[in-house]
Amino acid sequence: MNNNNNNSHEEEEDQRKKESLDSRFNQTLKNVQGLLKGRSIPGKVLLTRRPDPLDDSGLQDRSPSYQRSFSENDAGTSDDMDKSTERGVRNTNNSDSNTIVNKLKPSTSNIEIAATEVQKSSMGARATDSARVTKFTRELSGQIVILDRLRELAWNGVPPYMRPNIWRLLLGYAPPNSDRREGVLRRKRLEYLDCIAQFYDIPDTEKSDDEINMLRQIAVDCPRTVPDVAFFQQEQVQKSLERILFTWAIRHPASGYVQGINDLVTPFLVVFLSEYLEGSIDSWSISDLSSENISNIEADCYWCLSKLLDGMQDHYTFAQPGIQRLVFKLKELVRRIDEPVSRHMEDQGLEFLQFAFRWFNCLLIRETPFHLVTRLWDTYLAEGDALPDFLVYIFASFLLTWSDKLQKLDFQELVMFLQHLPTHNWTYQELEMVLSRAYIWHSMFNSSPNHLAS
Repeated sequence: MNNNNNNSHEEEEDQRKKESLDSRFNQTLKNVQGLLKGRSIPGKVLLTRRPDPLDDSGLQDRSPSYQRSFSENDAGTSDDMDKSTERGVRNTNNSDSNTIVNKLKPSTSNIEIAATEVQKSSMGARATDSARVTKFTRELSGQIVILDRLRELAWNGVPPYMRPNIWRLLLGYAPPNSDRREGVLRRKRLEYLDCIAQFYDIPDTEKSDDEINMLRQIAVDCPRTVPDVAFFQQEQVQKSLERILFTWAIRHPASGYVQGINDLVTPFLVVFLSEYLEGSIDSWSISDLSSENISNIEADCYWCLSKLLDGMQDHYTFAQPGIQRLVFKLKELVRRIDEPVSRHMEDQGLEFLQFAFRWFNCLLIRETPFHLVTRLWDTYLAEGDALPDFLVYIFASFLLTWSDKLQKLDFQELVMFLQHLPTHNWTYQELEMVLSRAYIWHSMFNSSPNHLAS
């Protein structure tokens, strides 16, 4: 009898704890939803606007082996940050406001911590401020670069002139040991030249029918790549894209060429060209470069594309199962975060595959103004192997930017709106807010996947 009473008492206690956890989690979720609608958040979390200089460290990186954190040493110091603004979400009960989330465990207390800080700032203050440049310089100056620390810095944006070297390091194309770096890059660039000679620079009579058809498709897609940027309409640029894509496809027969991969080359091409061409991309001409420089740029693009796609191979194999899996996760995440939007889209018969498939296929390049793409990719590459899962949170944040608008549209209007999103006037501030929300939601949900279950 006593055993029965004890068991009953323990079950009641467990039930009370579970109800308490669920209640606290739901309250935290409501708080974040309030933030998204621009309301002040009650209780521990406050939405404030600060007049003091920006805390430039912003959203630090997340990977299985380290954490994101905020540091006062990263504060912006420029006097000309006329357009810099900030929204910070603070945990007023936490005396150490510099640390946001320490390897979150699946507990509600950690989920509450996840919403402690969000920043909104201009890219000028974030990536090129002197304190951040000093930090990047210090990390890159050692004989061996500590990649975890470099990822933490890069998550918030990389100074443009440092971007080529940092992207090579983040992707594992260039080795962290500075003594080996030059030799490895030279060898890889020669290997790319060998591939061009072996696969591309041969007559069609020596290519298979499948290879000829694939090359034709690539030749059709290259002129369609970033059509609103004149630079990509240059014939030599399209030839470079063609060589990179065809060589990649030949050496990755499991997927071959898939439409959309052409878009993924463009950030690499722009970043590595910036080492040789100055000024705005609108004034660039690839014909100003020597054939050796063009070859080196193509090689860097090829190897970095290969490194990027190695982490998401099933996104481009037959039926693209990796993308379908992530679209399903996106649907479940949106349902949990913003149930009215989810329900409205379902009532209208709109499937997430109808719009989100392209997002995952092209990594939002077609939805984002091109001048913001490299900033977005700083965060992508800083995520490393964790990128595919984090994309779900970025895309949920991107979609729910228009939460109120979406709920007013019928099926046809939803399709048209999501195919032509009003992002053409976006600045770095809108992009930073998308990334900030994604970081919060990842902190809340990724360690507690059961909260995404029905």
